[in-house]
Amino acid sequence: MTQRIVVVGGGFAGLWGALSAARTRAALGLEDDVDITLIAPGRAHVVRVRCYEADLAPLTVPFDDVLGPAGVDHAEGLATAIDVAGRRVTLRPGPGAGDAVALGYDRLILAAGSALRRPDVPGVDAAFDVDTLAGAQRLAGHLDALGSGAVGRGEAGRWTALVIGGGLVGIEIACELPARLAAARDRAGDAAPVRTILIDRAPRIGAAMGAGEPAVRQALAAAEITCLGGIDVAAIDAAGVTLDDGTRIPALTVVCATGQQASPLAGQIGAPRDALGRLPVDPVLRVVGVPDVYAAGDIAVAAADADGHGTVMSCQHARPMGRFAGHNAVCDLAGRPDDRLAFLAPDYVTVLDLGAWGAAYTAGWERQMLISAGAPAKAIKRAINGSRIYPPLDRDAAAILAAAAPVVQARPAART
Repeated sequence: MTQRIVVVGGGFAGLWGALSAARTRAALGLEDDVDITLIAPGRAHVVRVRCYEADLAPLTVPFDDVLGPAGVDHAEGLATAIDVAGRRVTLRPGPGAGDAVALGYDRLILAAGSALRRPDVPGVDAAFDVDTLAGAQRLAGHLDALGSGAVGRGEAGRWTALVIGGGLVGIEIACELPARLAAARDRAGDAAPVRTILIDRAPRIGAAMGAGEPAVRQALAAAEITCLGGIDVAAIDAAGVTLDDGTRIPALTVVCATGQQASPLAGQIGAPRDALGRLPVDPVLRVVGVPDVYAAGDIAVAAADADGHGTVMSCQHARPMGRFAGHNAVCDLAGRPDDRLAFLAPDYVTVLDLGAWGAAYTAGWERQMLISAGAPAKAIKRAINGSRIYPPLDRDAAAILAAAAPVVQARPAART
């Protein structure tokens, strides 16, 4: 009887989980015995970590170009429910595609990712985000409308952008916005100055980058970004924000970059979750206490090293977690538990894009060793965003499966 592995999620963990499962299935000669189905809305994998960039064209990879050659089925739609006891996933197909259907599974790889955790303040839905491709497209459309004069003509704050959240995503989009605002202003034929403001609850923006903090501060200063630390937002509307001290800042472009929360599907597994809603998994990435379910990426938290560090919500961990989960799920299903591999990714690095100034590249969990900064680090960031995190794009099945091997890539080489 043919058995089925269902992968929920088409992000980094889900895509690589499905491809790794296909690789191990082929290696064990189980192509006729194991079906692999990936459930994801839309028809493309989105390189989500690039949503802060101005050019959104390279951000999608058609599922047909990578899953098809690997022999993985794609069920287009949204997973809405998981029945662990009955081993079924309920799928709501896209508009006009019919009623909800249930897919049975023998092993499940849950890689449903995370979503932006918006602050609980009035009007928060008026803010833009770069959490998804749709959000990034909405922001791009808004900037185009500012430049064409379709919106904002004569309004206070037309050329002011305010970013809420001074974490990595907030810093990256803040560093991009001055140039994007200036381009919109120039299209409008205006001469007014542009202004970008970055606010955060933490008293010192950039402090979390450890040894990379000086680079962050230099980049923010070079871009003339106003940093307001130790500040919270009381309300947001289409014309700006009100801070918790009562200060009103007119800004027609308000962007939320306020952290992530794991997919609510994690709550249907019947296992404990951490403060970010993530499921704890054992060394082979099986959900603790739920033997038929593996989890990877932002929806899971695994031990990253022997010193007690846990995985973070980052493609740096989602991609290898997916590869290990896919391999291990097939070995489990094939009755070869000893062939499963324990996941560890101790070599933690951060490469933070800092706009025109460059980037900062740190190593270590405390980000205490700065490898490079400025233009050399920017070259590394571009290589990561442009090629390193992509699957092979030539529909070569052998290359795709080879890229899905359950390994942790070495850190990008530093450049001088």
